Amino acid sequence: MSNEKPVVIEVTRGAMVESRHLGAAAIMRPDGKVVESWGDTDAPVMARSAIKPIQAIPLVESGAADRFGLSDVHLALACASHNGEPQHVAAVRDWLTKIGLSEADLECGTHAPTRLPIFERFVKEGAPLTPAFNNCSGKHTGFLTTAVHLGEPTKGYIGAGHPVQKRIASIYGELGRFDPSRAPSGSDGCGIPTMGVPLRAMATAMAVMADPSRLKQSRVAAIVRIRAAMNAEPFFMAGTGRFCTRINGALPGVAQIKTGAEGVYCGMLPTLGFGVALKIWDGTGRAAEAAMASILRHLGLLDAKRYADVINPPILSVVGARVGDIRPAASWLGVAA
Repeated sequence: MSNEKPVVIEVTRGAMVESRHLGAAAIMRPDGKVVESWGDTDAPVMARSAIKPIQAIPLVESGAADRFGLSDVHLALACASHNGEPQHVAAVRDWLTKIGLSEADLECGTHAPTRLPIFERFVKEGAPLTPAFNNCSGKHTGFLTTAVHLGEPTKGYIGAGHPVQKRIASIYGELGRFDPSRAPSGSDGCGIPTMGVPLRAMATAMAVMADPSRLKQSRVAAIVRIRAAMNAEPFFMAGTGRFCTRINGALPGVAQIKTGAEGVYCGMLPTLGFGVALKIWDGTGRAAEAAMASILRHLGLLDAKRYADVINPPILSVVGARVGDIRPAASWLGVAA
């Protein structure tokens, strides 16, 4: 099923190719049929944060989002890997208040903002570090909201045996056409379970999210609402300077994309009815972003001139001079950036 020609992202310095990142990618239909694929798409991949839109389905489908009056901002945060900027943190804290809980109930742990400008501002302001700064705090608040709504324990919600996580695993398996009980498992950085599934299964799940018409009506409505929120509030999907924020804001109704750790990216493409998933094998985010941008361009969804800086991002010197580029190799898609 997989094309042996892998995804190749090149990094140049001057006229020389200095580094190469290898990967795999699949574009799938909801029925599990391949549109296009590159590299080993049968290899198991842990999606990490790239499937947060799937993990947000119970939040809406259960009625929890309506009960607590959640907006597009909250739903975008449920799907987000955010920068920990003041707006993100404030929105998470407000959301926790809505459901009668606090940051003490978050089991994601805490870390400093991961983007350098945000971290520098954080240090300058001397703000106390709390779990709301965690890039997954919106997702975790969504888990807590569903648990509160359904009368489930809030303590231990990150465990594989908790109803919140069992529900999500079941939905992911249904959408991706795989058996979660047979998938290799581990713990994500924020503590929740993560599963290794074939990349094509991940892309199939995204394709069903892009065209959920065969699903029950309550799930269709939840998915459509989640997709709309990702496009409507792109800042809350990631933050200042982020690829996810820019693309989700630029392609309303056309594409909803999401990054995951270790070089993973997923996307829903509702106008085409396709799903896409990719993995850069060395785990490099810069290559994953360039690969996703290249696939969107390849499918005619991203204008090559207007978005040249994300399809072909510059390598800058310390003083800001362009000294190289990140680009798709001609050996991959056949056209260099």
